[in-house]
Formats: sequence, structure tokens, C-alpha cells
Amino acid sequence: MIRISIDAMGGDHGPSVIIPALMTVAIRRPDIRFVIYGREDVVRPELTKFPKLGEVSEFVHCEVAVRMDDKPSQALRHGRWKSSMWKAVEAVKNGGAQACISAGNTGALMAMSKFCLRTMATIDRPAIAALWPTTRGESVVLDVGATIGADAHQLIDFAILGTGMARSVFGIERPSVGLLNVGVEEIKGQEEVKEAGRMLREANMASMNYRGFVEGDDIGKGTVDVVVTEGFAGNIALKTAEGTARQIAGYLRAAMSRTLMAKIGYVFAKGAFDRLREKMDVGRSNGGVFLGLNGIVVKSHGGADSDGFAAAIELGYDMVRNNLLDRIEADLDLFHARNPTAQANRKSGVAVDAEE
Repeated sequence: MIRISIDAMGGDHGPSVIIPALMTVAIRRPDIRFVIYGREDVVRPELTKFPKLGEVSEFVHCEVAVRMDDKPSQALRHGRWKSSMWKAVEAVKNGGAQACISAGNTGALMAMSKFCLRTMATIDRPAIAALWPTTRGESVVLDVGATIGADAHQLIDFAILGTGMARSVFGIERPSVGLLNVGVEEIKGQEEVKEAGRMLREANMASMNYRGFVEGDDIGKGTVDVVVTEGFAGNIALKTAEGTARQIAGYLRAAMSRTLMAKIGYVFAKGAFDRLREKMDVGRSNGGVFLGLNGIVVKSHGGADSDGFAAAIELGYDMVRNNLLDRIEADLDLFHARNPTAQANRKSGVAVDAEE
């Protein structure tokens, strides 16, 4: 059985969206169990609508709920030890659950996750990884907002973390990896990115097929399985892609309703438009994964509907089932065993090539 802890108070819609999502996943995944944290007066009425959910879940009352507009420091001050968000993360630390899912305040969730779970031994900062729809399927993109600015060593960490996620979610033994840059030429870009590229090439890791630099349009093409960048650029890219998808959907709706002939044409092309809508639906790829922690935490989009939240749960389920943390730890150990000077110089602040 795989046990998942749920912060039922997070997101724009709270339990009214989250509880139906749990029922959906429970039907699809008979080996899943839930530990649900939230305020009883809000969560219980929703639970009573799905009696069978009680067979695969337990509910824990929490008096405090982190608000979507709380600052991370406020959330830690008022919600540590007692909020539904903290309790859901703490369940992973204590072994009561193998993954935590929340649609709550991103900054608060990251702060609580870092405070409670801590980062892996050789990781300076965690990253948020997203599944990105592409013309070839899906890619992993990280960081999309956790770390603003990153040095070469942190970019290498992100590459290793993203590789572990791709191996777990996509079932690829040697995922292709690219560093997001302003051009594919080796002379272009910031020094941190160029240095990270040199180190990844020289490391020649068995679990990673490093393909060099990629540009912004390569993300949607699916040129590589894992796209690595720092959080500022990654978050802008993510929000731009989501906005563009909604913009195109709006254009199509307007065009298809403009004239009678357009409406008739839509009827004949409905199947194609349905497939396009499905491909562009950001909810189908919902779930930002906090990588680099001693536990699995998935952040659902705050505005996700029931299907979107179910997708985030199943993402966490798949990573537990496919031993994400073990894969990441093995890859980190292998990299630092082959490059012992990298960690030493990370601590001293000295930048060196991997095999210097």
C-alpha cells in the first residue's frame, strides 16, 4: 500500500475539489491509502458524500489552515506543528505517509517542507519541477520558482534531480538533459550556465545523456527529456506557456462561434479540437514536485479542478511507486564519488571543472 498525506485546506476551492479527487484516484489505484488533514467542520461534510472513501482513508482534525496570502514566515510562525499543511508534510517525515500533496500557498509549503524534511545531504537548495506538455509527449522542467538565481553547482544538482524524476515518471533509463540558454553555442550565456555545461559534459554520467544547451522554443518541442534552468527564468517560462495556452483556446472559441459556417465546421472537426484541448489543458500536467528534500512533496495548482488535483496525487503516487528518492540519492552519490572536488569547492565557494 502507498500512503499519501493530503492537505485538504489548500487551494482556491479546498475540500469541495480535493475530496472528489481522492475518490477518483482511489478507484483508479486500489493500493492507495490517504491521510487527510483539515478542519472537521469543513472537510466532514464533503467526506460524507463519498462513503467508500472512508474505507481507504483516515481523517485528522487540524484547527489551523494556512491562507493563500500568508507570507512563508507567517505560515511557519502560526502554522508550525498544528496546521493541516504542516501535519501533511510531517506525516512524510514520520513515516505515516510516503508523499504529501497540497494545493496551498506555494511559499508556505516550501518553507514548511524545507524546515520539516530538510534537504538531501549534498543539496544546497531544493527545486520545483514541472511536467511540461510537448509535441513529443512530456518533459521535466526545473526550477520553475523555488530558487531565484543559481550557480553552476546548483544547476548540476537540478540536472541530477530532474534526471531522477524523468527516470521515475517516464521510465527512461538515461534521460536526455539540456541547460536552458540564450543560444545553443558553447560561448553564449552566463558564466554559471557555461560552467555547469562543462562540468556535466566531463562528468559523463551513466544515468544522464547531457545534450548541451537548449533554447526556449526547445521546451515545447520536447528536444530533451529534462530542461534545467534557475527559478526566475523557469517561472516566467511556465507562466508564459500557461497564458499562451489560454490565449489560443480563447482565439479558437471566438473563431468557431463567429459565423454559421464556422459553427458547422466545428461540428465536423470536433474530434480534432477535443484532442487539441486535451493537449493544451494545463490541468492534465498539474503538480509541481519539490525535489531535493528528504521526502516527496507535490504542489498542486491552487486553481486546479478535481481532475487536476487527481493528476497531482497520481504524480506523487508514481514517484513513490518508482522509488524516486532512491534513484536521486544513487545519482548524487555517483556524481560526487566521481567528482570529489566538486562538493569541496562548493563549500569553499571556489568554481572548478568537474575533473580538474
